[in-house]
Amino acid sequence: MKMTQRANYLRPLPPEVLRALQSFLEEDIRSGDLTTQALGPLDTRATGTVFARSRSIVAGIAEAVAIAEMRGLSHETLAFEGNWVEPGDVVLRLHGAAGTLLTVERVILNIMMRMSGIATKTYRLVERVREIAPHVRVAATRKTTPGFRFFEKSAVVIGGGDPHRYALDDMVLIKNNHIAAVGGISLAVRTAREYVSFSRKVSCEVRGLDEAIEAVEAGADIVLLDNLPPREIERIVETLKDRGLRERVVLEASGGITEENVEEYAVTGVDVISIGSLTHSYVSADFNMRLIF
Repeated sequence: MKMTQRANYLRPLPPEVLRALQSFLEEDIRSGDLTTQALGPLDTRATGTVFARSRSIVAGIAEAVAIAEMRGLSHETLAFEGNWVEPGDVVLRLHGAAGTLLTVERVILNIMMRMSGIATKTYRLVERVREIAPHVRVAATRKTTPGFRFFEKSAVVIGGGDPHRYALDDMVLIKNNHIAAVGGISLAVRTAREYVSFSRKVSCEVRGLDEAIEAVEAGADIVLLDNLPPREIERIVETLKDRGLRERVVLEASGGITEENVEEYAVTGVDVISIGSLTHSYVSADFNMRLIF
């Protein structure tokens, strides 16, 4: 069983994330929860018990607690983010007015279900890769839901993966369209290398052996081997070794990598495997809340 932290430890959430959570509530509530208003004040104290209805790596507890606190609810955390939970396991208890619990229920569950689904998929892929290539990192991409990126990438980390860059200002990533706009790999890499601080990484996407060699010789820190079959990647790795270039660069494989073929890429000799489907093609976990009076 994976154990990453104590059950009562909650990840710190930055102010912009708390503002996002507040906006999620505002989107759902708008001018008020019409159902609870129609049924009365519903201020009887109750406990909202959040429990799993599917086996998953649990994530999103910190976000759920933050939402609860925004509405004056107290909480008990009973699960470890990053651990497996089974159907029926209680992961969180929220205490307060029944009407408040009913108002925040769906936003809390939506976030936990999505984050736990991503964490679960990430965990499965990381474990599959780790069994045959312990040094290889499994990373996310920027193929995320607008407005929900922090939560999706946090879920990747909870599942044992690497978040990759969060936004465009994290690093230089020169892709094919950049190369076409500038006029070549060498010029693009050298221009970027001169512009950014030594503390910033420069990554360059390539489509084959010759471009990989050119990118390394131009000074790229990371070479992104995009949409290449495993055998071609192996050939690139071996050629870079033969030329004494392999140790100068981080090699990242991306494009068309799935749960079905990830092991083939893990043994090619790359350092990183980035997979967009971690955040755009996952199955949400199933959680529910039951009120107890």
